[in-house]
Amino acid sequence: MKLAIKINWKTEIIPLAVLAACVASSFYFYQRFPDVVATHWNFRGQPDGYGGKAFVAFFFPALLSFMYLLFLILPQLDPKRDRYEEFAKTYNIFRHLIIGMLVVIYLATSFYNLGYDLNIGVITATSVGIMMIVFGNYMAKIRKNWFIGIRTPWTMSSENVWNKTHRLGGLLFIIFGAILIVLPFLPESLALAIFLSWIVVFIAGTFGYSWWLYKQEKK
Repeated sequence: MKLAIKINWKTEIIPLAVLAACVASSFYFYQRFPDVVATHWNFRGQPDGYGGKAFVAFFFPALLSFMYLLFLILPQLDPKRDRYEEFAKTYNIFRHLIIGMLVVIYLATSFYNLGYDLNIGVITATSVGIMMIVFGNYMAKIRKNWFIGIRTPWTMSSENVWNKTHRLGGLLFIIFGAILIVLPFLPESLALAIFLSWIVVFIAGTFGYSWWLYKQEKK
């Protein structure tokens, strides 16, 4: 069976090396963590949840390894698997960025639990924000599929609607990413209101725009 995306050492050496380093570091962290460590932070980056050191040390590397395999398997299961050749580079950028962002958060939270003075809220918001800005710049290159992208009944029904909706979605992703980077420096109530409002804007905007495009196309 032909693979939906080409897998070779050129595309996989960096993510595999990062995953290997992450798994190896989990044993380092486990040996040095206190018995109880922070596992969750509130909107301001302050710890508000705690757990055992084994969970914090080993769960994240296990999750990253699972996600890495999942990103390789999902295109093979997609009924539109043949379309992945058209945006293979973009798909690889997406999956590598997601893994990279999660590794940054894992390392930051781990060093925080070792006593380093790190602002987890700023690090998390900045990491996710940068990832979304990059995503936004590549969203228009995604071709119709069932696993990645803006999938509404109308984008899945029309190639033209799919492409135009993803151009709008890319712009909204870029703006959302920039907003996320700024949010930790705003008052908590204002930051939360902006965050929730922009999620509503993104969902309503992409759904409404794809519906409108589809209606215009049918006319």
